[in-house]
Amino acid sequence: MRMIKNLSIITVAIVFFALSGCAMVASPTSGALYTSVKYAGTATSNAGARKQGVSCASSILGIIATGDATIDTAKATAGISKVASVDMDAFSVLGLYARIFTIVKGE
Repeated sequence: MRMIKNLSIITVAIVFFALSGCAMVASPTSGALYTSVKYAGTATSNAGARKQGVSCASSILGIIATGDATIDTAKATAGISKVASVDMDAFSVLGLYARIFTIVKGE
């Protein structure tokens, strides 16, 4: 009987922690209630930046996450072959919703 009680407590704890996830976003700084941060990723020696491509991924409650925020996808959206810079734009609110944009500039 004691083993069943312990197993029940462990099961409830696992379910609680699994369902209490928060939507977080990668950022050099973040707020518990709200985050809206733009930051530099990388830069190259390619000076030209006439085109800009964007890719995005998002998360709801830290349970469902979708999207493709890769550099390759951002390059493809604008037809960029030579990358000049890669920047990031991160947003989250109350751990309920989060999204991140990858912004690629180049030729």
